Amino acid sequence: MASFCTLPDEKTFKLRNGTVPACLVDGLSPSIAPDSDGLVNIDIVISDDRIAAILPAGADNGSETSVDLDASMVWPCFVDLHTHIDKGHIWPRRRNPDGTRAGALSSTGADRADNWTAEDLRARMNFSLESAYAHGTAALRTHLDSTPPQHKISWPVASELRDTWAGRIELQAVCLEPLWGYADHGFGTEIADMMVEYGGIMGAVLNVQEDTNALLDFVIGLAIDRGLGLDFHVDEMGDPTATSFDRIAEALIRNDFGKPVNVGHCCSLAIRPQAEIDHALDLAMEARMRVVSLPMCNMYLQDRPDPGALPHTPRWRGVTILHEMKARGIPVAISSDNTRDPFYAYGDLDGAEVFTQAVRIAHLDHPVGDWPAAITRTPADTMGLPDKGRLKEGGPADMVIFSARSYSEFLSRPQNDRTVIRAGRAIDTTPPDYRTLDSRY
Repeated sequence: MASFCTLPDEKTFKLRNGTVPACLVDGLSPSIAPDSDGLVNIDIVISDDRIAAILPAGADNGSETSVDLDASMVWPCFVDLHTHIDKGHIWPRRRNPDGTRAGALSSTGADRADNWTAEDLRARMNFSLESAYAHGTAALRTHLDSTPPQHKISWPVASELRDTWAGRIELQAVCLEPLWGYADHGFGTEIADMMVEYGGIMGAVLNVQEDTNALLDFVIGLAIDRGLGLDFHVDEMGDPTATSFDRIAEALIRNDFGKPVNVGHCCSLAIRPQAEIDHALDLAMEARMRVVSLPMCNMYLQDRPDPGALPHTPRWRGVTILHEMKARGIPVAISSDNTRDPFYAYGDLDGAEVFTQAVRIAHLDHPVGDWPAAITRTPADTMGLPDKGRLKEGGPADMVIFSARSYSEFLSRPQNDRTVIRAGRAIDTTPPDYRTLDSRY
C-alpha cells in the first residue's frame, strides 16, 4: 500500500498538526499539555537529517514549506530489543510439529544442523532486516544460536551485516547458549573472546538446571573480565518452581556486576505465589535488571497440550507481569522475538504490530499512558542508544507517520499506509517479497 503522506523535496520543512505520545518527546514544553490519552498536538521542523524544532501546533507559522498532517500520529522509529533473525523464515522448510516449545527446539536444532551455512544465514537475516527497516525500525538486537560449531559460522555473518546496515539499522547481537553449555569452561572462554572480537553481548538461556549459581558466576565473571554486557533468556515456560529470574538477580548482586542487565520472557514469574513475586522484584530492583516481554511468541508457545494429548484451549496468555514490574520502576520493553520459524509461525518485525498485539494481550490500555515507550525509548536505553526511540530537538529525523489520529484508530487497523522518515527523507516502505527466499526452501 502506498504511503498516505507525501513529503516536500526541500531540506527544511515543517510537519504541522501531528499527534504524538507525550512520553516519546524529550524536552516537551510545559505549554503543550497532553490530553486524557497522553497525546500532544505539535509541529515538527525538520532540517536536513535532524529535528530542528518541536513546537505547539500552530504556534509559529514560520517560512518553511509545510505539510499538514491533519492530526496524524507521529512516532519515533521503533527499537526491537529481542529478536532471532538467524532463525527467521525457516518455517516453510522446518515447521513446529505441535506448537510446543519442545517442538520448536527440536525442529530448529535439526534445521540448524542441516542448513545454517553462511550463505543461508546471510540471505534470511538480511531479509529480516529489510522487513524491519521498511516497517520503521531503527535499532534491533538479535540473539544468535552459538552452540558449537554454529558460533564460528553465525558471528562473522552478523558482523558483516552490522557493517552493511550501519546508518539504517543499529544492529546488536547476543550469544545464545543454554546455561549448562558453559559447564565447558573452554567453550565459555572461547565464546567470551569472540564477543570481544565481534562486538557481541554475553548471554544464556536459563530455565531449571543444576549448578545454576556456579554457572552464572562463571558467565558473569567472563563478562566482567572483558567489559561485556549481559542478556538472558529466563524461565520461558509455565512452571511455578522456576526461579532463574531470582538466581540471576542474586548472582548480579553477588558479583557486583554494576551494569543494567536485560532479561527476556520471565513467563513463569506470572504464576508463582505473590510472596515469591514480591521478593523476586525486590531482587531485580537491587540488581538493576531490565525486562523485555515477547507477548506474541509467548502466547503462541505457552499452554499447549503435551504431544499426543487432546487439544485444549489455552488457559493463560503466557506473558510476564508487565504492569507489576513497571509499577516497581523496573524498565519494561516489548519486542518481536521470532518470525516465521518453529518458535513463532508468524510475525514480520513490525513494531506497530508488536505494540498493537501487546496492548490487546497484556491490557496495556485504559489508559495507554506511556506504554508506547516500551517499543521505542525504553529498549533504546537498554541498548545504550540515547538518540533512538524518541523525538527531540537536535536528534535524528527518524520517525514514522501513521494516518491514524488516535489510539482507537491506531489499534483498530493495520497501519500499512505509514510513512517512514529516515534522516529527514521518506523511504520505500515496501517489505521484501517472500519469493526472494524461495531458494532457501
